[in-house]
Formats: sequence, structure tokens, C-alpha cells
Amino acid sequence: MPATPERARDTRTDNPFAPNPETVSGDSRIDMTEGKIAPKLLSLSWPLVAGNLLQTLYNLADVFWVGRVGADAVAAVSLMFPTSWMFVSTAMGITAATIALVSQHVGAGDDREADRVVGQTVLLTLAVSVVLAVGGFALRYPLLELIGAEGAVFTEALAYIEVVFLALPLTFLFFAFRAALQGAGDTKTAMWLMVASAGLNVVLDPILILGWGPIAGMGTRGAAIATLIARLFATAAGVYILLRGDWGVRLRLADLRPDPERLRKLVDIGYPATLDGWARSFSAVVMAAFVARFGPTPTAAYGIGVRLMSVSWTVSGAVGQATATGVGQNLGARTPDRAASVTWTAMAGTMGLLFAAAALVVAFPAEAMRLFIGEQAVVDEGVTFLRIVAPSWAFFGGVMVIQGAFRGAGVTKAAMALSFLSRWIFRVPVALAVAFTWTVSVPVVGSVSGLAWGVEGLWWAYVIGAVASFAVAVAWFRLGTWREGVLDRGATPSAGDD
Repeated sequence: MPATPERARDTRTDNPFAPNPETVSGDSRIDMTEGKIAPKLLSLSWPLVAGNLLQTLYNLADVFWVGRVGADAVAAVSLMFPTSWMFVSTAMGITAATIALVSQHVGAGDDREADRVVGQTVLLTLAVSVVLAVGGFALRYPLLELIGAEGAVFTEALAYIEVVFLALPLTFLFFAFRAALQGAGDTKTAMWLMVASAGLNVVLDPILILGWGPIAGMGTRGAAIATLIARLFATAAGVYILLRGDWGVRLRLADLRPDPERLRKLVDIGYPATLDGWARSFSAVVMAAFVARFGPTPTAAYGIGVRLMSVSWTVSGAVGQATATGVGQNLGARTPDRAASVTWTAMAGTMGLLFAAAALVVAFPAEAMRLFIGEQAVVDEGVTFLRIVAPSWAFFGGVMVIQGAFRGAGVTKAAMALSFLSRWIFRVPVALAVAFTWTVSVPVVGSVSGLAWGVEGLWWAYVIGAVASFAVAVAWFRLGTWREGVLDRGATPSAGDD
């Protein structure tokens, strides 16, 4: 394997926030270009898993305390989830490009160029988030009417979403901060900020939602304000860390000047990841609508089953993000074979863990359901769901890891295509074909009918989608079209870059 290039860390102290180079430890930064792969993947992955779980804690804390206000407040917060996810998908798209570019520049030993990418990421996330915040705030009334909010739910949703729009730039900036450090190989710093931020949010929620002492309860607006304050803390700390520059990458004020070429590359690499997130959220809505046609019992069982599945998404999504960093660094270092080894190691570990988790759930499905509900009809339907779907969790996880590898290589269109195939080719059409009763006349072929398997057909659609998309993902990755990365090796910095 070629030697890892020497890091070109710029140690000039023209930035007033920059630490003395003699004190920079770099202990939190993981170099995936050398050493044993599995331990380093684990070190990268576990803080990302914890961060994902903490993000879930944010949402659960809001719903828990808002539930003490009333059903209208809970309905209002729930209605806002799809809209919030659209914003998160947009931020994830921009920062997917950041992870790819920063990790590849770090792997190539060009930390100064990684810093420039960070500056342009901050600029782009601020611009996009401000436009979305201003536009969303101006259109908040028709937006809520379009979603279907009425009466007391409309009032509660309005109080909530007005603050959410104000917090949007903070959300985008924190995504930018986390992606910058992740690309450099540091996943722990963002995790500890998430711990502090989530803790602050949990403490503020009951005070601002229900009231305490001289502070009057504000209901859903209080939940949004608690999130705003927590995100303000995390974002301010994140920006300070980037300005100091001793955690792998540095934000320099000079790098905030618009650079059309770097901005174009961020957009070109990032927009497929945004579309990927939108496709996933829309397919989830469609599948939920399909399940709802079979009545409240399957719908309740499905809701619980999906929450159990979300544990596999949390793990495999985090490992996929770590894989993106490892692949990016190795492509930057021109060691694509090691990048492939990182991917196969991550995939094998993830699938092994998820197979074990699925075996446990399949062995004790009723016990798993009763953790959430005691109604026997729902438990019985949930047992069927878990026994059919749980063995496919590992294939879902394998696809997510390979998608992470594609994103780390900057080939985000391939990751987007895999999401589209998994959900809109192998799942939703299959669900329509096998679950429902219908007949259409097709020229030449004649009459074509649905298989009418009922709600179990929807469960099998998940399995078919997972296995088929996994086969495509493995075959696509083995083609090796991702091995070049996205760095322009012949580019030279402009005279004013420094």
C-alpha cells in the first residue's frame, strides 16, 4: 500500500481563534488510510450511533411533554414532522457533499483545501437555510392549510412552526459543523455537543411547555423555543470549534468569500442526497397509507414494527456515515483497494449484527410487541410483521453501508438511485401488485390482476425491496466506477486563496 501522504496542515496563526500549533493534539481525529480497519470503523461509528439516538431523544422529549398539554398539541407537532424532514433532507444533501470532499482532501494530505470546502459549506448552508426560513415564514398560513391543520391544531401548529423557521439556520449550521469534523475523521466532538444540547432540551421542555414559577407555559411554542435554545448552544459551540481549528479542520473568515467553482461542486454532489431523503420520506407516507386501508389494527402493528426497525436504521445509517469517511480518505490517499476493504468490512459487521438482532426478535416477537402495547390483536399482527420483515433487516443495513461508500466517493447519484430502486421500483409497485385486489386490461397481454395477499403482501414488499436492492447495490459497487473520487488532481489554488 502506498504511504499515506504527509498532512499539509497550515499552522499560521493569522486567525485570532487559532490555537498554538504546539498544543494541537489531534487525538479525536481518526485516520482511516492505515492500520486495522475494523477497530477504526468502530471508533468512527459508535459516536454516530449515539448522535442518531440523541436526535431521536430530541423528538421524543418534545412529544412526551407536549402530550401533557393535549391531543391537539400532539397532533400539531406530528403534522410538522414531514415538513421538518424535508428541511433535514436538504441539509443532509449539502453536508453529504462536504463529507465526501473534506474526507478526500484530508486523505490526500491537503488540509488547507479541506478548510476551503468547510468555508463554502458554511456559506451555502447559511444562504439556503435563510431563504427557506424567510420563504417558509412568509407562507406559513397556506402551508398549514395545505397540510390539513384546522381549528385548535392549526393554532398550535402555527405557534410551533414559526419558531422552527427561526431555528432553521442553526439546524443547517450544526449539520455543516458535524459533516466537516466527520469528513476529517472526528465523530466524537459532535456527539458530545449533541449530548449537551439534548440534555439542555430535555431540561427546558417541561419548563417552557408547561410553565414553572414565573415562566408561563407556552405549549407547542415552548417546545420549539426549547429546541431553538438547545440548537443555538450547539451551533455556537460548533462554530467556535471550527474557528479554533484544532479538531481536524478550520473555518477561516477569508474562506467565506463566495467561490463559484467550489459552490458548484457542493451543489452537484449534494443535490442527489437531498432528493434521496425526499424519496425516502414520500415512500414512507405511501406505505403508511397502504397499511391504513386495512384498518387500525394492522396500522398500529405497523407503527410499532417500524419503530423496532428504526433501531436497524440507526445502526446501519451510522456505519454508512463512517464508511463514507473511510472511503473518502482512502480515495484521497489514492488507495481505492483499501476503500473497498473498508466497505466490505463495514457491510459484513453491520449485517452480522442485524442478523443477530433479527434472530432475537423472530424468536421472541410477541415479547417485542408487548414492550409497546398489550392489545392482543395488535400483538398478533405485529408477530406476523416481525417474522416476515425482521430477517430482511440485514439486507437493508447492507444497502445503507454501500450507499455510504458511494457518498464518501462523491458518487451521490448512485446512492440516490439505490434508494429510488429500493422504494419506488422494488417496494411500492410490489406492494400494489401483491397486497390489493384489482384488475386492469393491458394491450397484447390481456387482463392483469393483483394477487390480493392482503396486508401480509405489504410486509413481503419490504422483504423483496430489501433483498433486490441489496443484490443491485453489491453488483454496482463491484463495478468499481466509484474508485476515482471527485478531486480534481490537476487543480491549483488561485492566487487569492491564502
